[in-house]
Amino acid sequence: MTNTPQVNLGPQRQSRFKRRNKKLKAWFPYILVAPAVLYLMMITLYPGIYAVVQSFHYVKFGPWNFIGLENYNELFGDYQFWGALTNTFIMGAISLITQSVIALALAYFAYRDPWVKGWRIIFLVPMLFMPSAVAFIYKLFFLDARVISDLLMRIGLIDGNLAIQSSIWMSRTLLIIADVWQWTPFLFLIFVAGLQGQDEEVEEAARLDGATWPQIFWNISLPLMKPVIAVAMVIRAIDITTMFTSVFIITKGGPAFGTETISYFIYRTGFKFFNFGYASAASVVMLVITIVVAQLVVKRAFMSARD
Repeated sequence: MTNTPQVNLGPQRQSRFKRRNKKLKAWFPYILVAPAVLYLMMITLYPGIYAVVQSFHYVKFGPWNFIGLENYNELFGDYQFWGALTNTFIMGAISLITQSVIALALAYFAYRDPWVKGWRIIFLVPMLFMPSAVAFIYKLFFLDARVISDLLMRIGLIDGNLAIQSSIWMSRTLLIIADVWQWTPFLFLIFVAGLQGQDEEVEEAARLDGATWPQIFWNISLPLMKPVIAVAMVIRAIDITTMFTSVFIITKGGPAFGTETISYFIYRTGFKFFNFGYASAASVVMLVITIVVAQLVVKRAFMSARD
Protein backbone atom coordinates (compact mmCIF):
# COMPACT_ATOMS: atom_id res chain seq x y z
CA MET A 1 0.00 0.00 0.00
CA THR A 2 1.27 3.42 -0.89
CA ASN A 3 0.65 6.26 1.50
CA THR A 4 -0.58 9.44 -0.16
CA PRO A 5 1.54 12.36 0.92
CA GLN A 6 -0.31 15.01 2.94
CA VAL A 7 0.35 18.60 2.06
CA ASN A 8 1.19 20.54 5.17
CA LEU A 9 0.29 24.20 4.72
CA GLY A 10 1.93 26.71 6.93
CA PRO A 11 -0.15 28.82 9.33
CA GLN A 12 0.09 31.90 7.09
CA ARG A 13 -1.06 30.00 3.99
CA GLN A 14 -3.89 28.37 5.95
CA SER A 15 -5.18 31.72 7.23
CA ARG A 16 -4.91 33.18 3.72
CA PHE A 17 -6.88 30.23 2.32
CA LYS A 18 -9.60 30.69 4.97
CA ARG A 19 -9.86 34.41 4.17
CA ARG A 20 -10.29 33.61 0.47
CA ASN A 21 -13.02 31.10 1.28
CA LYS A 22 -14.86 33.66 3.41
CA LYS A 23 -14.63 36.28 0.66
CA LEU A 24 -15.85 33.77 -1.94
CA LYS A 25 -18.80 32.78 0.25
CA ALA A 26 -19.67 36.44 0.83
CA TRP A 27 -19.51 37.33 -2.87
CA PHE A 28 -21.04 34.11 -4.23
CA PRO A 29 -24.72 35.25 -3.98
CA TYR A 30 -23.86 38.51 -5.76
CA ILE A 31 -22.07 36.59 -8.52
CA LEU A 32 -25.18 34.47 -9.07
CA VAL A 33 -27.48 37.51 -9.19
CA ALA A 34 -25.13 39.63 -11.34
CA PRO A 35 -26.34 38.37 -14.78
CA ALA A 36 -29.98 39.12 -13.93
CA VAL A 37 -29.08 42.57 -12.57
CA LEU A 38 -27.06 43.39 -15.69
CA TYR A 39 -29.92 42.22 -17.90
CA LEU A 40 -32.45 44.37 -16.01
CA MET A 41 -30.13 47.37 -16.20
CA MET A 42 -29.80 46.90 -19.95
CA ILE A 43 -33.58 46.80 -20.55
CA THR A 44 -34.56 49.50 -18.01
CA LEU A 45 -31.71 51.82 -17.04
CA TYR A 46 -30.22 52.28 -20.50
CA PRO A 47 -33.54 53.12 -22.24
CA GLY A 48 -34.36 55.53 -19.40
CA ILE A 49 -31.08 57.40 -19.74
CA TYR A 50 -31.47 57.34 -23.51
CA ALA A 51 -34.94 58.89 -23.27
CA VAL A 52 -33.76 61.62 -20.86
CA VAL A 53 -30.87 62.58 -23.17
CA GLN A 54 -33.12 62.47 -26.23
CA SER A 55 -35.70 64.73 -24.57
CA PHE A 56 -33.21 67.64 -24.74
CA HIS A 57 -32.83 67.28 -28.51
CA TYR A 58 -34.91 67.79 -31.62
CA VAL A 59 -34.89 64.32 -33.15
CA LYS A 60 -36.62 63.10 -36.27
CA PHE A 61 -34.71 61.09 -38.86
CA GLY A 62 -31.66 63.29 -39.12
CA PRO A 63 -28.95 64.18 -36.61
CA TRP A 64 -29.80 65.14 -33.04
CA ASN A 65 -30.04 68.91 -32.52
CA PHE A 66 -29.65 70.08 -28.94
CA ILE A 67 -32.50 72.45 -27.97
CA GLY A 68 -32.32 72.34 -24.17
CA LEU A 69 -35.67 72.62 -22.40
CA GLU A 70 -37.64 73.62 -25.48
CA ASN A 71 -39.43 70.26 -25.69
CA TYR A 72 -40.56 70.59 -22.06
CA ASN A 73 -41.70 74.20 -22.52
CA GLU A 74 -43.74 73.19 -25.55
CA LEU A 75 -45.09 70.12 -23.74
CA PHE A 76 -46.40 72.06 -20.74
CA GLY A 77 -48.33 74.32 -23.11
CA ASP A 78 -49.71 71.48 -25.22
CA TYR A 79 -53.43 71.04 -24.57
CA GLN A 80 -53.36 67.56 -26.14
CA PHE A 81 -50.75 66.44 -23.61
CA TRP A 82 -52.83 67.75 -20.71
CA GLY A 83 -55.91 66.16 -22.24
CA ALA A 84 -54.14 62.79 -22.45
CA LEU A 85 -52.96 63.19 -18.86
CA THR A 86 -56.51 64.00 -17.74
CA ASN A 87 -57.94 61.03 -19.63
CA THR A 88 -55.36 58.74 -18.07
CA PHE A 89 -56.19 60.02 -14.59
CA ILE A 90 -59.99 59.79 -15.04
CA MET A 91 -60.07 56.32 -16.59
CA GLY A 92 -57.29 55.05 -14.36
CA ALA A 93 -58.90 56.32 -11.15
CA ILE A 94 -62.35 54.89 -12.00
CA SER A 95 -60.87 51.58 -13.12
CA LEU A 96 -58.56 51.28 -10.09
CA ILE A 97 -61.28 52.11 -7.54
CA THR A 98 -63.72 49.70 -9.19
CA GLN A 99 -61.15 46.91 -9.30
CA SER A 100 -60.13 47.46 -5.68
CA VAL A 101 -63.70 47.44 -4.36
CA ILE A 102 -64.67 44.29 -6.30
CA ALA A 103 -61.42 42.49 -5.44
CA LEU A 104 -61.69 43.38 -1.75
CA ALA A 105 -65.33 42.24 -1.62
CA LEU A 106 -64.47 38.93 -3.30
CA ALA A 107 -61.46 38.46 -1.00
CA TYR A 108 -63.66 39.13 2.04
CA PHE A 109 -66.02 36.28 1.09
CA ALA A 110 -63.30 33.89 -0.10
CA TYR A 111 -60.26 34.11 2.19
CA ARG A 112 -61.71 31.82 4.91
CA ASP A 113 -63.59 29.64 2.45
CA PRO A 114 -62.26 26.06 2.29
CA TRP A 115 -62.58 26.24 -1.51
CA VAL A 116 -60.40 29.36 -1.76
CA LYS A 117 -57.84 27.58 -3.97
CA GLY A 118 -60.58 26.80 -6.47
CA TRP A 119 -61.76 30.42 -6.42
CA ARG A 120 -58.20 31.53 -7.12
CA ILE A 121 -58.03 29.36 -10.23
CA ILE A 122 -61.42 30.56 -11.48
CA PHE A 123 -60.64 34.25 -10.93
CA LEU A 124 -57.23 33.82 -12.52
CA VAL A 125 -58.72 32.96 -15.92
CA PRO A 126 -59.14 36.56 -17.25
CA MET A 127 -55.46 37.28 -16.56
CA LEU A 128 -54.44 34.38 -18.80
CA PHE A 129 -55.75 36.18 -21.90
CA MET A 130 -53.44 38.48 -23.81
CA PRO A 131 -54.47 42.15 -23.51
CA SER A 132 -54.75 42.34 -27.30
CA ALA A 133 -57.12 39.34 -27.34
CA VAL A 134 -59.30 40.92 -24.64
CA ALA A 135 -59.39 44.20 -26.55
CA PHE A 136 -60.43 42.45 -29.78
CA ILE A 137 -63.16 40.50 -27.94
CA TYR A 138 -64.63 43.67 -26.43
CA LYS A 139 -64.36 45.48 -29.75
CA LEU A 140 -66.21 42.62 -31.43
CA PHE A 141 -68.94 42.48 -28.77
CA PHE A 142 -69.58 46.22 -28.44
CA LEU A 143 -68.56 47.74 -31.79
CA ASP A 144 -68.06 45.42 -34.76
CA ALA A 145 -70.68 42.71 -34.27
CA ARG A 146 -72.76 44.82 -31.84
CA VAL A 147 -73.63 41.72 -29.82
CA ILE A 148 -74.36 43.74 -26.66
CA SER A 149 -76.54 46.23 -28.53
CA ASP A 150 -78.51 43.40 -30.10
CA LEU A 151 -79.09 41.73 -26.72
CA LEU A 152 -80.20 44.98 -25.10
CA MET A 153 -82.59 45.67 -27.98
CA ARG A 154 -84.09 42.18 -27.71
CA ILE A 155 -84.64 42.68 -23.99
CA GLY A 156 -86.24 46.04 -24.70
CA LEU A 157 -83.83 48.27 -22.77
CA ILE A 158 -82.76 50.30 -25.83
CA ASP A 159 -84.34 51.16 -29.18
CA GLY A 160 -81.24 51.32 -31.38
CA ASN A 161 -77.56 50.42 -31.45
CA LEU A 162 -75.35 51.92 -28.77
CA ALA A 163 -73.48 54.90 -30.22
CA ILE A 164 -70.29 54.12 -28.36
CA GLN A 165 -67.84 55.49 -30.91
CA SER A 166 -69.54 58.91 -30.94
CA SER A 167 -69.70 59.26 -27.14
CA ILE A 168 -66.61 60.05 -25.09
CA TRP A 169 -67.98 58.68 -21.84
CA MET A 170 -69.33 55.49 -23.43
CA SER A 171 -65.95 54.89 -25.05
CA ARG A 172 -64.21 55.49 -21.74
CA THR A 173 -66.66 53.14 -20.02
CA LEU A 174 -65.89 50.41 -22.55
CA LEU A 175 -62.14 50.72 -21.90
CA ILE A 176 -62.74 50.71 -18.13
CA ILE A 177 -64.93 47.59 -18.33
CA ALA A 178 -62.27 45.74 -20.33
CA ASP A 179 -59.55 46.73 -17.88
CA VAL A 180 -61.64 45.84 -14.80
CA TRP A 181 -62.61 42.44 -16.24
CA GLN A 182 -59.01 41.44 -16.93
CA TRP A 183 -57.10 42.84 -13.95
CA THR A 184 -59.45 42.60 -10.96
CA PRO A 185 -58.14 39.03 -10.35
CA PHE A 186 -54.64 40.46 -9.85
CA LEU A 187 -55.80 42.53 -6.88
CA PHE A 188 -58.00 39.67 -5.66
CA LEU A 189 -55.02 37.32 -5.37
CA ILE A 190 -52.97 39.89 -3.46
CA PHE A 191 -55.83 40.77 -1.09
CA VAL A 192 -56.61 37.12 -0.36
CA ALA A 193 -52.96 36.43 0.39
CA GLY A 194 -52.81 39.49 2.67
CA LEU A 195 -55.94 38.46 4.58
CA GLN A 196 -54.78 34.87 4.96
CA GLY A 197 -51.43 36.08 6.29
CA GLN A 198 -53.02 37.85 9.26
CA ASP A 199 -53.05 36.30 12.72
CA GLU A 200 -56.17 34.19 13.19
CA GLU A 201 -55.92 34.52 16.99
CA VAL A 202 -56.80 38.22 16.75
CA GLU A 203 -59.97 37.38 14.83
CA GLU A 204 -60.83 34.61 17.29
CA ALA A 205 -60.39 36.97 20.26
CA ALA A 206 -62.66 39.56 18.62
CA ARG A 207 -65.24 36.90 17.83
CA LEU A 208 -65.23 35.73 21.47
CA ASP A 209 -65.82 39.35 22.53
CA GLY A 210 -69.02 39.33 20.47
CA ALA A 211 -67.84 41.07 17.30
CA THR A 212 -69.60 40.10 14.10
CA TRP A 213 -67.75 39.04 10.97
CA PRO A 214 -68.25 42.40 9.15
CA GLN A 215 -67.09 44.26 12.28
CA ILE A 216 -63.95 42.12 12.48
CA PHE A 217 -63.18 42.75 8.82
CA TRP A 218 -63.87 46.49 8.95
CA ASN A 219 -62.16 47.28 12.28
CA ILE A 220 -59.34 44.72 12.41
CA SER A 221 -58.54 43.07 9.09
CA LEU A 222 -58.93 46.11 6.84
CA PRO A 223 -56.66 48.47 8.89
CA LEU A 224 -53.97 45.78 8.97
CA MET A 225 -54.32 45.45 5.20
CA LYS A 226 -53.52 49.12 4.45
CA PRO A 227 -49.88 48.57 3.37
CA VAL A 228 -50.84 45.58 1.21
CA ILE A 229 -53.72 47.49 -0.39
CA ALA A 230 -51.50 50.52 -1.02
CA VAL A 231 -48.71 48.52 -2.67
CA ALA A 232 -51.16 46.52 -4.81
CA MET A 233 -52.99 49.66 -5.93
CA VAL A 234 -49.73 51.44 -6.75
CA ILE A 235 -48.60 48.49 -8.88
CA ARG A 236 -51.92 48.52 -10.75
CA ALA A 237 -51.87 52.32 -11.05
CA ILE A 238 -48.43 52.21 -12.65
CA ASP A 239 -49.69 49.58 -15.06
CA ILE A 240 -52.82 51.62 -15.83
CA THR A 241 -50.69 54.64 -16.78
CA THR A 242 -49.29 52.49 -19.58
CA MET A 243 -52.77 51.63 -20.89
CA PHE A 244 -52.17 51.38 -24.62
CA THR A 245 -53.31 48.08 -26.15
CA SER A 246 -57.05 48.50 -25.54
CA VAL A 247 -56.95 52.15 -26.62
CA PHE A 248 -55.06 51.30 -29.80
CA ILE A 249 -57.39 48.44 -30.77
CA ILE A 250 -60.80 49.67 -29.57
CA THR A 251 -60.96 53.47 -29.79
CA LYS A 252 -57.73 54.77 -31.39
CA GLY A 253 -57.87 57.59 -28.83
CA GLY A 254 -61.24 58.85 -30.06
CA PRO A 255 -63.74 60.29 -30.24
CA ALA A 256 -62.11 63.75 -30.32
CA PHE A 257 -59.08 62.53 -28.32
CA GLY A 258 -61.49 61.72 -25.48
CA THR A 259 -59.89 58.34 -24.72
CA GLU A 260 -56.30 59.15 -25.64
CA THR A 261 -54.06 58.10 -22.76
CA ILE A 262 -50.57 59.37 -22.13
CA SER A 263 -49.10 56.16 -23.59
CA TYR A 264 -51.10 56.58 -26.79
CA PHE A 265 -50.09 60.26 -26.95
CA ILE A 266 -46.42 59.24 -26.74
CA TYR A 267 -46.96 56.58 -29.42
CA ARG A 268 -48.76 59.04 -31.71
CA THR A 269 -46.11 61.71 -31.25
CA GLY A 270 -43.18 59.36 -31.75
CA PHE A 271 -44.40 56.89 -34.35
CA LYS A 272 -46.92 58.91 -36.34
CA PHE A 273 -45.33 62.37 -36.36
CA PHE A 274 -41.78 61.01 -35.74
CA ASN A 275 -40.99 63.70 -33.18
CA PHE A 276 -38.93 61.41 -30.98
CA GLY A 277 -37.44 64.12 -28.76
CA TYR A 278 -40.89 65.49 -27.90
CA ALA A 279 -42.20 61.97 -27.19
CA SER A 280 -39.21 61.32 -24.92
CA ALA A 281 -39.94 64.52 -22.99
CA ALA A 282 -43.53 63.35 -22.41
CA SER A 283 -42.21 59.97 -21.25
CA VAL A 284 -39.84 61.59 -18.76
CA VAL A 285 -42.56 63.84 -17.34
CA MET A 286 -44.93 60.89 -16.91
CA LEU A 287 -42.17 58.84 -15.26
CA VAL A 288 -41.45 61.60 -12.74
CA ILE A 289 -45.16 62.04 -11.91
CA THR A 290 -45.59 58.28 -11.45
CA ILE A 291 -42.56 57.94 -9.15
CA VAL A 292 -43.54 60.91 -6.96
CA VAL A 293 -47.18 59.84 -6.58
CA ALA A 294 -46.23 56.20 -5.90
CA GLN A 295 -43.73 57.18 -3.22
CA LEU A 296 -46.21 59.47 -1.48
CA VAL A 297 -49.04 56.91 -1.50
CA VAL A 298 -46.93 54.01 -0.24
CA LYS A 299 -45.20 56.09 2.42
CA ARG A 300 -48.48 57.46 3.74
CA ALA A 301 -50.09 54.01 3.78
CA PHE A 302 -47.25 52.50 5.82
CA MET A 303 -47.25 55.44 8.24
CA SER A 304 -51.01 55.15 8.81
CA ALA A 305 -50.70 51.39 9.32
CA ARG A 306 -47.99 51.96 11.94
CA ASP A 307 -50.18 54.45 13.78
